Amino acid sequence: MTHNVFVLGLDEANMPTLSAVPDAHRYRFHPLLTIEELQHGEVSVPDLIAKAERVLDGFDGSIDAIVGYWDFPVSTLVPILGERYGTRSTSLESVVKCEHKYWSRLEQQKVTDAHPRFGRVDLDADDPRPPEGVRFPMWLKPALSYSSELAYGVRDEAEFADAVARIREGIDRVGKPFEHVLDRLDLPPEMADVGGRVCLAEEALTGVQVAVEGYVHDSEVTVYGVLDSINYPETSCFLCHQYPSGLPEPVQRRLRDISERVIRRIGMNWATFSIEFFYDPGTDAVNILEINPRHSQSHAEMFAYVDGVPNHHCMLSLALGEDPRVPHGEGPYRVAAKWYHRWFADATVHDVPTREEVERIEESIPGVRVDVTPEEGQRLSDLPQQDSYSYELAHVFTGGDSEEELREKYDKCVAALGLTFDGTTPGGRGTKHP
Repeated sequence: MTHNVFVLGLDEANMPTLSAVPDAHRYRFHPLLTIEELQHGEVSVPDLIAKAERVLDGFDGSIDAIVGYWDFPVSTLVPILGERYGTRSTSLESVVKCEHKYWSRLEQQKVTDAHPRFGRVDLDADDPRPPEGVRFPMWLKPALSYSSELAYGVRDEAEFADAVARIREGIDRVGKPFEHVLDRLDLPPEMADVGGRVCLAEEALTGVQVAVEGYVHDSEVTVYGVLDSINYPETSCFLCHQYPSGLPEPVQRRLRDISERVIRRIGMNWATFSIEFFYDPGTDAVNILEINPRHSQSHAEMFAYVDGVPNHHCMLSLALGEDPRVPHGEGPYRVAAKWYHRWFADATVHDVPTREEVERIEESIPGVRVDVTPEEGQRLSDLPQQDSYSYELAHVFTGGDSEEELREKYDKCVAALGLTFDGTTPGGRGTKHP
């Protein structure tokens, strides 16, 4: 039997991994709204719902599943549309409890102390101040954002004031449509006057970053992978994710236990999740950075390289009411990584390879896949959804039998891409290129 699966924000980069899931012949994938409609410019949730409903209402066939692997608004549209068309998903409330950073912290502290000190910042105040008890250095971020957009690390009162000004200027783009989603929920007293255009301050975490991926099938929480996240030196920007994690097994057991407790508390069901942590080897402390109410599409190739199955498999199985039962160690490689080739200043990009040239690079280096972000002649500052400190030039996925092999393949790919830059604005993202 073939199942019609509507994918919100279906993109070319994820088609190979979606098509590589077990029994892929069972699925017929249909695009539902484009990435541009979902994430670029001003977002209107009612307009997106109306556009999606027009597509679904006009479909001549069964609507067996509605899925997505992106953050807001995709994550919230899945349960909203699922309720309308009778497809399986977790509740809208559980999604918002993850994505609203302040509400998420309130829920986390009910079952664990593995989180930083945090508090709200009143952006409407004449002179917003750091919350009492939250110490510098800290991070200032909107309650909801894309890809760390408008998230700033601050070390003192002057940097705090500068970050507040920047967030005030840009918060409405996502905060305003998020309030439309909050209006659909019966909020608890502690959230009644918070809204979507609120700012969160929390103490900066130290240590190594690690991500936990899992799913909830019929209220049973399963963790299927732990991955390390490595930053560029002296920055908060990812250099790569690596799977499986190299952390000691006792630490990984704690990560799994905390993940299971918070996901049960939030009430997720029939859904995937990805939780980002910091682990400090010096103090042995574990702290939650954030909870994502979806698996990470960034990790799909890594799971396929190591386990033989991309993590999209979990999303699709759950949408049809099935237990994914993820295999382990059945892929062609022992380890895998996703690398972020970045530039830390604004510039115009040239010599961007064509798709055919990228395919030749992939064919010449086994166990490699490359996605180039900018187009020929594009100004980096025109790229959508970049973090506050860098620009992503390419994502490079590598599989190998050692960390050295992963690095060697990445270096070969970067050299083969041959990107060049002009019109560079030095320090345009607050730091030099390492």
